Amino acid sequence: MNIIIKFFVSGFVLFSISSIFAYADFSDGMAAYQRKDYTTAYKEFLFEAEQGLAQAQYNLGVMYGDGQGVAQDDKQAVQWFRKAAEQELARAQYNLGIMYANGQGVVQDYKQAVYWYKKAAEQGYADAQY
Repeated sequence: MNIIIKFFVSGFVLFSISSIFAYADFSDGMAAYQRKDYTTAYKEFLFEAEQGLAQAQYNLGVMYGDGQGVAQDDKQAVQWFRKAAEQELARAQYNLGIMYANGQGVVQDYKQAVYWYKKAAEQGYADAQY
């Protein structure tokens, strides 16, 4: 029984430590982005996005959409927005709606645009409600 408890506690501690490091990587990425060091921001966000962090996925979508630190690529922006949107990040859902409404990186599809706008609006995202 003690071995099971030790294993559980060790796993919890490792998870907690990795979460702290994950947050540090994300905040390092945000700091780099704010000082317009897009190359560093991209590296930090990519690591976190690949681990499933919705906010980092959203930020990569913005970077690809605006061509910050990477070549501007609407298809890549859509892929990253979709990953974050599927995790219920309202800003990503809204941006995905814009991409569908304008046919940026996807075939223009107003039904899909409304679908994503509605999901964001249901979470209280004001721009989507408008």
